[in-house]
Amino acid sequence: MFRRTFWFSTGVAAGVWATTKVNRKLRQLTPESLAATAANKALETGARLKDRAVGFALDVRDNMVQREAELGDALGLHADPELPANRRYTAIENNPSKPKYIDDTTYSYNRNEDH
Repeated sequence: MFRRTFWFSTGVAAGVWATTKVNRKLRQLTPESLAATAANKALETGARLKDRAVGFALDVRDNMVQREAELGDALGLHADPELPANRRYTAIENNPSKPKYIDDTTYSYNRNEDH
């Protein structure tokens, strides 16, 4: 008699366990649950991609600054270079004794004179 009770209780426990597992899996396979799972995975993937892209951009910026410093040292460029003085270029003329400068033109740029 105890043997039959043992096997009956084992069968009932196995049935309850299997029913619970099947119902849980059926709830996971509903359209709403599948949509929520897909949305969560998409958000996680987007966050990971964003973090990687930001990290990549920061690495590129750091390496760019480092390489610019290396090139500046190699070329002898300084951080604050002195600019050369303004130059005046002479216009070509037949009279070389008196050079005529470009900025000494007689043309007026005042547009109000014509009116």
